[in-house]
Amino acid sequence: MARMLAFIIMLIPALMAGAGIKFMRDTLFGKLISPFPWLWLQFSIGIIFLVVGLGFFAGFLIHRDRKNGKIPPKVQ
Repeated sequence: MARMLAFIIMLIPALMAGAGIKFMRDTLFGKLISPFPWLWLQFSIGIIFLVVGLGFFAGFLIHRDRKNGKIPPKVQ
């Protein structure tokens, strides 16, 4: 059950990053999606979704690798 919960938690940022890529792609082809009034806003939201989704996933991987001893601990 814990693995299923972890999978769901990791699925949400992956879908968010995928939506960000779709928003940016649609902007480049000039297709405006319903909730966005302007193309530049759609592209900006796409960049934000992509960065947040990938950032969450990367942070999870770094945390896991530090916990398992594959990366040295963070020096402060």
